[in-house]
Amino acid sequence: QRLHSCPDLVSFMLELKTILEIALKNTQDLHIPRPPEYYSCLVRDLEILGWNKVAYVDTGLTIVKLKAEDSCGRQHLITLKLNAKYPTEPPDCLVDFPVQFAVSWMPQSSLIDIYNQFLAALESLKEFWDALDEIDGKTWVLEPENPTRSATTRRIAIGNNVSVNVEVDPRHPNMLPECYFLGADHAVNPLRTKLNNNMHLWDPEISLLQNLRELLEIDFPSRAVLEKSDFAKDCGICYAYRLDGAAPDHVCDDPRCGQPFHQACLYEWLQGLPTSRQSFNVIFGECPYCNK
Repeated sequence: QRLHSCPDLVSFMLELKTILEIALKNTQDLHIPRPPEYYSCLVRDLEILGWNKVAYVDTGLTIVKLKAEDSCGRQHLITLKLNAKYPTEPPDCLVDFPVQFAVSWMPQSSLIDIYNQFLAALESLKEFWDALDEIDGKTWVLEPENPTRSATTRRIAIGNNVSVNVEVDPRHPNMLPECYFLGADHAVNPLRTKLNNNMHLWDPEISLLQNLRELLEIDFPSRAVLEKSDFAKDCGICYAYRLDGAAPDHVCDDPRCGQPFHQACLYEWLQGLPTSRQSFNVIFGECPYCNK
């Protein structure tokens, strides 16, 4: 369009020069041919590592994905982005970890060194993934909907419109996690009290889920008996469960109502009411459902 609007040949050439400069600046070095030594070294390293550990190689031999299984049978991938100076410089390593994965690399290092460091990192995170796998398998997790291996939080359903959000430390998964309760005050206040009173009973020798059961003195709703729809109630304003990926996280405090809402929906609704008032970052107003 810009070239078509040029009034003369000089303007056309200047415009074309600008467009080409921008295009060349955006061209990544991944498309630049590598020296022959790069390819011979990479292929040799892959053969030494074993092709059975390779999940993917792009056509330009610049991106390699390696697969591994940890001691519990969980499947993991590491993506290696190699620059033209490999093996003098290490590749960029992308992993689905809750902690940083820093590679130790020396001039004589190869892919097998990265792979062994990857395996060691997997084992160091074993207890963290064990704890979250038990939660995912035995409770109803409301958020995240499809947790990645790097996700450290779980919002676990406790009852109708009552849940607890736990933040697990990947380095110390057997210690008491940060717990944040969501729901009406009359439902979550007793849970907060139990957690505070029983905190000293936390036992790092038993699983995180079992500790939560004993401290809160509850049985989390079982996946074998109930459906997620028993806890995943739609927002009372937008009539949807998911809004930009988020589930309803605010509940009417009236025990006879207990209608859940998305925070964004509730804030927008209350802002439009003349009876609402705001104090700093908190807005007060009537429930859209029961007017309490």
